[in-house]
Amino acid sequence: MKSLVVSLHDVSPLTQPLCEEILAQLRQLGIDQTSLLIIPNHHERAPIREDFAFQRWLAGKIESGHEPVLHGYFHQRRKQKADSIRAKLTTEIYTAGEGEFFDLSAAEASARVERGLQDLAFLQRKIVGFIAPAWLLGADAEIAIGKLGFLYTTRLGKVQTFGRSADIRSQSLVWSTRALWRAATSLAWNQSLALRLIRAPLIRIGIHPPDLQHSRVWDQVVRLAAETSRCRECVTYEKFVQRELSLG
Repeated sequence: MKSLVVSLHDVSPLTQPLCEEILAQLRQLGIDQTSLLIIPNHHERAPIREDFAFQRWLAGKIESGHEPVLHGYFHQRRKQKADSIRAKLTTEIYTAGEGEFFDLSAAEASARVERGLQDLAFLQRKIVGFIAPAWLLGADAEIAIGKLGFLYTTRLGKVQTFGRSADIRSQSLVWSTRALWRAATSLAWNQSLALRLIRAPLIRIGIHPPDLQHSRVWDQVVRLAAETSRCRECVTYEKFVQRELSLG
């Protein structure tokens, strides 16, 4: 059965109003199961463990069928004087300083993930997915994540299960709205990519809260989500991975 996974990135108290509107519009399309990528302390300014109103809101979304996914801890990576050219291009140009897990040590990665799981313990259900901010998961951090009992992570081009089966190749549809040229490039790229993925077993649509504020981008997100959901089963990453593992 062909699948669609819609993921909503950067869910936090800072983005809650946009996230609520995005989920409402997806619900109108019949998409009522998404994977919510949650930041426990967004940019060190929005600790979920202290925000009980947000906790109630998030718990309600999870109870209604959405999946909680740990999405880093702060999401942000501070610049380092010793950064190589490659590191600067990846963490500053590609993702504007959001690659938190790009080069963390295994010990620091473990500490942040364990802290994040503690902060989200109010959800009273196991979180089986970890997705690094901007999909930038360094080698040491990946080893640490794999030892903490997660079922899967994802990269831009694949869904990766930990120690259970082969990776599932799947290029995510995702948009960038930080500049007009980025938005225009995203629109052209995703239109082409969507056509190439028509027969793929899995289509992934990754939404970021600012997408809602860019009319042309949001129009394309809604159109592609509507078109793909009509001919595919819309599931969370958790359900998709569990089904793949049961088959293989």
